[in-house]
Amino acid sequence: MIKKCLFPAAGYGTRFLPVTKAMPKEMLPIVNKPLIQFGVEEALAAGIPDMAIVTGRNKRAIEDHFDISYELENQIQGTDKEDYLRGIRHLMSHCSFSYTRQVEMKGLGHAILTGRRLIGDEPFAVVLADDLCLNLEGDGVLSQMVQLYKQFRCSIVAVQEVPREEIHKYGVIAGEMIRDDIFRVNSMVEKPKAEDAPSNLAIIGRYILTPDIFELIEQTEPGKGGEIQITDALMKQAQRGCVLAYKFKGKRYDCGSTEGFIQATQFCYEQLYSKGLLY
Repeated sequence: MIKKCLFPAAGYGTRFLPVTKAMPKEMLPIVNKPLIQFGVEEALAAGIPDMAIVTGRNKRAIEDHFDISYELENQIQGTDKEDYLRGIRHLMSHCSFSYTRQVEMKGLGHAILTGRRLIGDEPFAVVLADDLCLNLEGDGVLSQMVQLYKQFRCSIVAVQEVPREEIHKYGVIAGEMIRDDIFRVNSMVEKPKAEDAPSNLAIIGRYILTPDIFELIEQTEPGKGGEIQITDALMKQAQRGCVLAYKFKGKRYDCGSTEGFIQATQFCYEQLYSKGLLY
């Protein structure tokens, strides 16, 4: 069904300067594991083995992370430190990784369009690595969305309720309730003022998209901030057919912000690392 997951990872990470001046924000560690590894693990757990990563300048560390480091691995071979690589070795043996470069940063819509050559003509998932999503009591967010896609066969965006004072940071949806956690989208606005927002349901960094989204992005003019917004393309798709919004089960941390990053680190240390579950 869904076999490929696209990771837009070319952004500058300006909210985390100066550390992101030379280090990809996707490689920021939550305790001892980089953000993008959490995303790849979530995709693989959803039955998605092919990772398509859109990178940019100064992002080589991402490619190196999902590769063998012969000198390091030879140095720690046979020691207890070798166990630290158990998680990444599992991903490398069960996933494929392909890369393309986004030369200009023109928004999330443009980043997804840049990944078209890696995706082809098939439905696919999208993960924004700085949105860390965890569900310790059941399936991961992407797994939940894949199950929905099997039923509805249309584009799906993950949403959560956010305070009105934060609504200007997000794409926001409104729609017809199908059940208490699923909405058929009829309105979608990128970063509205609180008084103009159609609801308090904000889109977070998990999507399942049907391949016609690429042509719709190509037809989309630059919007908010002069960027090509995926929300604008999705709104066109919703008008032509069906786009669903899903209130997922689990916790989401905005690790592009300092506060969210600290909260995620504390949660993962207490609930995973201290119990020997983070590797």
